[in-house]
Amino acid sequence: MEIRNEMKKMTLGHEMGAGASCLKCKEKCEGFELHFWRKICRNCKCSLEDHDVQMDSAENKKVGKLFEDTKYTGLIAKLKTGPFPADKTHKVSLPSTEPVKGPAKMVTLEWAPPVTNKQLVVSYMELLPPEKRPVAGTAGAEYRKRQMARQLPEHDQEPSCCHDLSPGEVKVMQQYVQKCKNEALGVGDLKLPEEMAGGVAQSEGKEKSCPGTDSKDATGPVPEQGSKGTISKTGSAGGQKNPGGGSRTYLCYQCNQHMKEGEPAVYADRAGYDRLWHPACFVCCTCTELLVDMIYFWKKDKLYCGRHYGESEKPRCGGCDELIFSNEYTQAEGQNWHLKHFCCFDCDCVLAGLTYVMEDIHPVCETCYMQNHAVKCVACQVAITPEAQRVSYGESHWHAEPKCFQCSGCSKCLIGQRFMAVKNKLFCSVECKKTHQ
Repeated sequence: MEIRNEMKKMTLGHEMGAGASCLKCKEKCEGFELHFWRKICRNCKCSLEDHDVQMDSAENKKVGKLFEDTKYTGLIAKLKTGPFPADKTHKVSLPSTEPVKGPAKMVTLEWAPPVTNKQLVVSYMELLPPEKRPVAGTAGAEYRKRQMARQLPEHDQEPSCCHDLSPGEVKVMQQYVQKCKNEALGVGDLKLPEEMAGGVAQSEGKEKSCPGTDSKDATGPVPEQGSKGTISKTGSAGGQKNPGGGSRTYLCYQCNQHMKEGEPAVYADRAGYDRLWHPACFVCCTCTELLVDMIYFWKKDKLYCGRHYGESEKPRCGGCDELIFSNEYTQAEGQNWHLKHFCCFDCDCVLAGLTYVMEDIHPVCETCYMQNHAVKCVACQVAITPEAQRVSYGESHWHAEPKCFQCSGCSKCLIGQRFMAVKNKLFCSVECKKTHQ
């Protein structure tokens, strides 16, 4: 019954963002219109996040659905009603990022870490690269919006957002989603390292560069030899006490560099509280992007964003961008495809058994290639077929045939010969050029 209900609910939400202008194509796009199974605009072929769509309510709904029926369900509900709600905008004072430093100014954050300590939030934001701070009306807010769509695709978690799944695929997907929630999904916890109690996270090897942290300011001795993420015999969580007294030292699990006392660190409870990260180091191990809203997926001692965790579990279709929950699929051009989605990017005809051409990263049928993408021969003005040999020089192209690629003066075949090009005319020598120009 549950699977049947999911089948009934299936829709791609075509009303979402309908008519929104494209931020890339500008006036060339007539407005967003969702393709019936690709996650792109039918008019300009750009993604939903490339369009001017207000996603606030949709994002909150998506995050709520993601954490539904998990140990975080109560946390999300509490955060929405607490003194610093996670789904509301917040006004905080941040230092100026202008070349000439000025006084701190009040800004509005579109998202804040799930803590009630406002000063901790401010410290966290200061440790992020300025271009990634979710300040309303800035590049950082746009970055968060794009990463929310990129890292947490709704069609990875919700069968009703997928195209034409069979009952068997819905069942497999539900099992995958439950496994994901039970074993991997988590929300970063923002705390001061010195306030934690327990053991110490250490790492071997050379220190790496760390975004948002200046290695010149790192203080304290290097901890004794230990393995990455293990607990030492002395010290507090994420840190070790100096043999000569003084402050403890803390190492970031990602970059291996010291963390300063008084600055917040991000913890992941699935990783254990003996590991901690600089705010700017809490990134996906695959795409290295900041984990949006500190939402992570933990697998084999690594942090993943939702997208790349999914791809570590299941193949992803290059056509519809959905994970593949069927045993039958095809592989072509280094990508995986649902059998029904290995289609021409222009006309959607199924390409099984047909000749196709890769245009950028998308397959197109030969007919669409000739109509929409083929270049014309400068000499004969006929479109060059994909299988035909050609000669290209700059933005000009010729059939690699004697009748096309020849001297404009003496008609000598220039294939394999030296030549000079003047305004789409070819010459075999300076003499021919002077005589016939």
